[in-house]
Amino acid sequence: MAAEGGTDGGFQAYHQPHVIEILILISFFLFLALSDWLADKIFRAGLVGQIIVGLVYGVPLANILEINWRETFLALGYVGLLLITFEGGLTIRLDLLRQNFILSTIAALFGLLTPIALSFALLYAGFGHAPLEAFIVGTALCSTSLGTIFVVINSASNATDYSQTRIGTVLISAAVLDDVCGLVLVSVIHQLRGIAEDGDVNLGWIIGRPVLASGLLAILTPLVAKFVAGPLFRRFLEKPLSKFKHTSNILLMTVVLCAFLAIAAFAGASMLFGAFLAGAFLSSTPSKEKTPSELETTSFVTTFEYYLSGPQKFILQPLFFASIGFAIPFGELWTGEVIWKGVVFTILMVLSKLVVGLVVPAWDIFSAVGFPKPAPPANERMSADWAPATLLGTAMVARGEIGLLIIQIGLNETPFLTRKAFVVGVWAIVLNTIIGPVSVGVLLEKVGDQIATDKTWGIQSKPRDIDVESAMAPEQPGQDGRLPEGKGEESIGGV
Repeated sequence: MAAEGGTDGGFQAYHQPHVIEILILISFFLFLALSDWLADKIFRAGLVGQIIVGLVYGVPLANILEINWRETFLALGYVGLLLITFEGGLTIRLDLLRQNFILSTIAALFGLLTPIALSFALLYAGFGHAPLEAFIVGTALCSTSLGTIFVVINSASNATDYSQTRIGTVLISAAVLDDVCGLVLVSVIHQLRGIAEDGDVNLGWIIGRPVLASGLLAILTPLVAKFVAGPLFRRFLEKPLSKFKHTSNILLMTVVLCAFLAIAAFAGASMLFGAFLAGAFLSSTPSKEKTPSELETTSFVTTFEYYLSGPQKFILQPLFFASIGFAIPFGELWTGEVIWKGVVFTILMVLSKLVVGLVVPAWDIFSAVGFPKPAPPANERMSADWAPATLLGTAMVARGEIGLLIIQIGLNETPFLTRKAFVVGVWAIVLNTIIGPVSVGVLLEKVGDQIATDKTWGIQSKPRDIDVESAMAPEQPGQDGRLPEGKGEESIGGV
């Protein structure tokens, strides 16, 4: 008798897949590609089309794919999400991340607290739902889809990398902090059933564990990279490994990424946070003084593009957004009461993230107070701030996978969330995941160059670039016609 799972005698029996199954899979990937192209032309956000394909092929509509394929695609899609986040860590400007940490924290707090507050205001005070229902739905809507942010800002323009701008760095780091906080609240929601039944739950440890784990990872990773891993890599490994080029890089990237994922998962932090830190960790280890040709052949970013950008862009990333479509209860969204409540709640949830953009003009106003030199007039600075502020607010609107995960945990693992509140919350998550990327795509098409070239919020010169420019720039004589002391002919040769 054959063993369970189709094995016989210690091996997997090989069966030729049925032609119908093969044709379904081919059509699935074909429509994922076509929908991406079509939605990008119409909405400036190809991920919208991929979510729709997931709806059609999954349970919500036609239920074409079998459950084993959906589960496989969900796992592969999550690998794609991890790679998207890992690439974001590789390419983010660490100098801008450090400089804008306080601003990013303020933006993250706005993005976290405002949706929860408005959820209580509408669901509890307006629609009469229970306080815990309002908390669970608000928690689902306080997260930001980090993967969606990376996809949208990377695909918005082939000429400009908006992750290298100051506003892009603030956006990414605020989204990471929102997801870390969302993980903490997910842990609380996980334990709500135990709290309700016997109360024998250590709520302090439930909340404290992900906070402690995330905090320690965020603190220790740059310290280890700067004082231990970086010096050791540059002294003992960088030169020997450079002759293997992409091969050594991809092996090292795989080991570091897997290590961070395991540490984050078992410590109680988010795997997405671990993937982001893994990328940032690797980006800080190589030597900075490299020629352009050396960077082109040995950088981790180049290796990622060489090995992984194709599979990620054309297979794993589409599967991730299709898996979001699998998880949408489409048939339950279309009753009259659910529609109007869902639309009203969606509008509030859009506004709850748009207000995050207000930190941009507020930061400029408060920063100008301490400058000894005259600051630009307030009306000029405010008019210049509207584009980066709008980008920050609209990019944080998308909730995506994290929101659906949290609200499904609230429905399936606690007795507190009713089906009606769940569907209203799903309305807001789905529409926000569409509205955010579409708005960002349109915004960057109209004013993307203005944002990228903005002196305050656009692409900033790297410290080393500034030093090189200063060293190469000719000295300007003072008002008396003399060069500054220590410069000029007497300084040549060090005398």
